Amino acid sequence: MIEAVGLTKRFGAKTAVDQLSFQVKPGHVTGFLGPNGSGKSTTMRMIVGLDRPTSGEVTINGTPFRELANAQRHVGALLDAKAVHGGRRARTHLLAVAQLSGIPEKRVDEVLGVVGLQDVARQRAKGFSLGMGQRLGIAAALLGDPQVLLFDEPINGLDPEGILWVRNLMRRLAAEGRTVFVSSHLMSEMALTADHLIVIGRGRLLADMGTQEFITHNSAGFARVRAADTDPDGWDTLGVVLSRAGGRVLREPDGALRVTGLELPRISDLAHEAGVRLWELSPHRASLEEAYMRMTQSSVEFTSTEDPRAELWEPEPMTVPEWEAEAAAPAVPQTGFYAPPPPAPGAAPFLMPSEPGGLAGARAHRHDPEDLR
Repeated sequence: MIEAVGLTKRFGAKTAVDQLSFQVKPGHVTGFLGPNGSGKSTTMRMIVGLDRPTSGEVTINGTPFRELANAQRHVGALLDAKAVHGGRRARTHLLAVAQLSGIPEKRVDEVLGVVGLQDVARQRAKGFSLGMGQRLGIAAALLGDPQVLLFDEPINGLDPEGILWVRNLMRRLAAEGRTVFVSSHLMSEMALTADHLIVIGRGRLLADMGTQEFITHNSAGFARVRAADTDPDGWDTLGVVLSRAGGRVLREPDGALRVTGLELPRISDLAHEAGVRLWELSPHRASLEEAYMRMTQSSVEFTSTEDPRAELWEPEPMTVPEWEAEAAAPAVPQTGFYAPPPPAPGAAPFLMPSEPGGLAGARAHRHDPEDLR
């Protein structure tokens, strides 16, 4: 298990990691997410002793990394796939690492087979592609058969087959009871791989919870409704009816309606009563990417003047009179798209729900929103 308590790292006037506390438990793949510059790499470097914390501490099974005897047998890490001498052959590189840690030579050939590099074992690393370099780095992390594994962007440069292989490898390692901590910017892959998420922004903890729970807490559900194309006035009529029934209605560029505040059966009944035939009535299921962008939108260090995140802010829904006025006016093509609303201004970030007597309960405190800016 990895445990950080009050972990802080400053580089001069810049605070890279700020009072960060979390646990990475065995038996799960824990995703480590955050925007560029949020402190993820610095945190992982402190875990394996490459950077010393300014304050606080991080331990592996209760012991700081620097105090572990023969650490390679306890902890495996892939933090930089390029940290290999280009003139060394793949097998020679792994053999050197193994000999420094007292690992038998036969283990080198075993991990080369695990990562699929057995046929290029005698090629020099400088001729490796980015994906091959990633596989070599993963092989080095697996050498000591450790119980704790850290991977920083392990699928960078891999092809689809390689990505699937890494995903299955992470799951298998966790199923064996190991602690697996994975940093990645690919939300779609994290949604498929990670059981638990730790999300940070500007060096501070934003969320510490299960993947599905994170998505639920950081997204707003809505119903997507589409009237039959054979009834050109159907969506106007339906918009008025749903608004009058208490729904919040937004029209999307393709003519569909996004409705909150009404359950799907109620929407169906109202459409039937209004004589509007529906071609679509479906619940919206948020993605991890959408939930992540909502959570971290105030923690992004570098943003373009035309930031797509701006489109995640929901416009005010149309009122009943507006719907009636639009129904009488000529249709005007619209551009852009809408997504569910972000957490309300001033709301606290979502952390691990409190459990009686649990560490998560002790950490589930509220932050001033100003802290995240």
